[in-house]
Amino acid sequence: MAPSANDPRRVTIDDVARAAGVSRQTVSRALNDKGEIDANTKQRVLDLAQELGYRPSRFARGLVRQDSTSVGLVIPDLLNPFFTEVAAAALEAARKRGWHVVIYDTGDNADEERGTLEAMATQVDAVVGYLNLPEEEIDKLVRGLPVVLIDREHRGERFNAIRIDGEAGVHAAISHLADRGHTRIGMLDHRTRSEPSIRHRWFAEAMADRGLDPAAVSRAEQSIEGGQSALRELLAAHPDITAVFTFNDIIAIGALRAARRLDRRVPEDLAVIGFDGLQLGTLVEPALTTVALDTRELGVLIVEQAGRLLSRSGPLSHEEATVRAALRLREST
Repeated sequence: MAPSANDPRRVTIDDVARAAGVSRQTVSRALNDKGEIDANTKQRVLDLAQELGYRPSRFARGLVRQDSTSVGLVIPDLLNPFFTEVAAAALEAARKRGWHVVIYDTGDNADEERGTLEAMATQVDAVVGYLNLPEEEIDKLVRGLPVVLIDREHRGERFNAIRIDGEAGVHAAISHLADRGHTRIGMLDHRTRSEPSIRHRWFAEAMADRGLDPAAVSRAEQSIEGGQSALRELLAAHPDITAVFTFNDIIAIGALRAARRLDRRVPEDLAVIGFDGLQLGTLVEPALTTVALDTRELGVLIVEQAGRLLSRSGPLSHEEATVRAALRLREST
């Protein structure tokens, strides 16, 4: 029985053949516009292939023709050094397999993400990335392609995933600040998300564990300028803040710059902790304390998870890999 359009497993050429009541060779001739096939049969096969969501596997062709495998990596902002580090690590891991990584920047925009996924459907063998569209829509846009979601809290069983686990690291960060005597700790969260981020949830839980009020939060664009503006807003509303935890290192670096312009010494007047572990954090003054991820590990997992999906001949099933973040102390706290 051929899968329906809502079936999560990958549609194969054999599924199309069974649905059309023809041989595998006939389907291949229809798809490749070969002769020796009745026009009505050809059209029926093409219509069924489209209805079922079948796309020829470039990976399978590569096994025969020795073509290179391509993985599409979707990121929201290539100008953010974190994503640059991750992409570089993925490229290195792919080179070791003789694969290519094609990088797509969506600008954290839903329409750009849709266009990107539509374009990738015929250009790559697997999709890995930071995707925000509903899973049903992603599935429709990339029907037939393996997909790995990165750092996505809510996900079903259709796709593989790479989870970013920073909970213990954030708790360690808040405990470090509390042990240093900070009781008024704020957060600069990600402004463009429709709801508080999971990093905000970790922050709130860590604050509650120490008996501290987590209410002092400002939302920031993911940029140095965004961090500057958000810190000014936070301190205007809560001038007694003595420490701040930020959604990521870029926002934290903006907070460091704003603190200097507001004559707040770091860490004497204001302690600052970021999240990501960028190499850039070692170059600012003072060096940035951060809840650090291993971007090289994440890049390797991107390629490994894609490889697992591409080598699977049976139904696609959910697998999850985890990258854990840990507190890295430097001079900003």
